[in-house]
Amino acid sequence: MTDAVYDACVLHAAPLRDLLLDIATEGLVRPYWSEEIHEEWIGSLLRRRPDLRRESLERIRRWMDARFENGPAKGYEALVPTLQLPDPKDRHVLAVAIHVKAKYIVTLNLDDFPDTVLQPYGIAALSPDEFVRRLIQTNPKRVLQAAKRHRLDLTRPSKTVDEYLATLEKQELTKTVAFLREHKDEI
Repeated sequence: MTDAVYDACVLHAAPLRDLLLDIATEGLVRPYWSEEIHEEWIGSLLRRRPDLRRESLERIRRWMDARFENGPAKGYEALVPTLQLPDPKDRHVLAVAIHVKAKYIVTLNLDDFPDTVLQPYGIAALSPDEFVRRLIQTNPKRVLQAAKRHRLDLTRPSKTVDEYLATLEKQELTKTVAFLREHKDEI
């Protein structure tokens, strides 16, 4: 099982967040986040989507925390001021990764997590697409099972396989979608 910190930016969009969480449910990933990461994705989503209610997003937060006992991480806070990143607001994400000994930070903001800073800790920053691609290489069947569960859980509205893949393409999951297209009959 791979340990990974999910940055706020990958929890923001429901299709991406839910796919990553379904992959974790499949047992391929032990996902981590923090209360601060929760506040970031919820706050960002509320600013961009004023039609959403905080209560709805808080339900998702509570579900995530209950479903994955390791997230939210605690005890990383003392590391934050010791770290240097291009954007100081991202130090808490790296601190969580170091504290939980995660192998990856899954983020859309790769420039904010330079390899030169992460390598001494044995951590790599990966885009969601690259992260899922690596999981596909190690266990394609379970990634397919997660994608199938994710698609079938979509009920408002439900999606055909092609509609589902189009939704994932909008999340910049091009390599993931290419693999899933080859296995359309399994999702």
